[in-house]
Amino acid sequence: MLRTVKPRNARSKRALEAREAKEVEDVRTAIFVKGTHTGEIVNGVMKELMALKRPDAISFSKKNTIHPFEDASSLEFWAAKNDASMFLVGHSTKKRPAGLVIARTFDSRLLDMCELGVDKFVSMAEFKTPKSTPGHKPMMHFASELFDTHPRFIQVKSLLMDFFNGEVIDSICLPGLEHVISVSIAPAPSLQTANPILGDSQEEDIQNLPKIHIRTYTVKLLPSGTRVPRVELTEMGPFLDLSLRRHQAADPEMWKAAMRRPKLKKQDVEKGLGKKKKNMEVDEMGDLRGRVHIAKQDLNKLQTRKMKGLKSMPVEEDGSSEASEPEDNPRQKKRRRA
Repeated sequence: MLRTVKPRNARSKRALEAREAKEVEDVRTAIFVKGTHTGEIVNGVMKELMALKRPDAISFSKKNTIHPFEDASSLEFWAAKNDASMFLVGHSTKKRPAGLVIARTFDSRLLDMCELGVDKFVSMAEFKTPKSTPGHKPMMHFASELFDTHPRFIQVKSLLMDFFNGEVIDSICLPGLEHVISVSIAPAPSLQTANPILGDSQEEDIQNLPKIHIRTYTVKLLPSGTRVPRVELTEMGPFLDLSLRRHQAADPEMWKAAMRRPKLKKQDVEKGLGKKKKNMEVDEMGDLRGRVHIAKQDLNKLQTRKMKGLKSMPVEEDGSSEASEPEDNPRQKKRRRA
């Protein structure tokens, strides 16, 4: 069961409401933590990734004795104190050199994490090309079917999407698309791809899994003679070659709570979102149109406005009506009205 914290006063209640789950989540803040032993490669990778994540990044300058797979209490404490949900822990040991751990939390509790080994690193400084503006939301490109089928790569894709994802926007301005992060997979033998992201009990040999290539490019829009510009990509860096190591899947109950979505509002339902209603549709202009089925009506029994002119008069035998008599003496009619 997930713990619930009850506020003691109005101030703590407002603080808890600000951190509650929202329909449109805020930008995820990432904390960069260094372990007791880090090498030059790990320090360079964390510096480059923090440059891509800014301004939603917090860096811990001091080294910390932390082992996420053994004890995650430190991560949960930092997540609650700094209102952060993503972690990047760098460490380097003799058994696991140049390692990175990407961890994700939910409700200040550890949700899942994955360890990656840095096999090759090329810094931004080695590319003498223009760089993107800090704070711009990147485009993400995943070039492999394994990111949608294999459980380990599904988890990596989910973590990278949450790590680099910025503010939720309603519209896109083309000049604001300055860089793209391309994630691909090296060639590898056939893998079994029939396991979901949760509840996976099969342990594969990590050495047989292909490596992950992360490449960053700047986007340059050139005139093409049409409304759609011609796009050119320029190498910006960093370039990373990563290998999969240890991982920890999410608890099913916590994952269900994290993926829960709020109920749609009445306005969204009327606009056609959510479950489709019978005999209701939204046209191209966004207007809601409905079809109403009613029984056949008898127009003779239709209730109309009561007027003497519409009232039917009895017909005499000779064919003349009583309505003709008042017309012969109009003075009597005026006197009656007076």
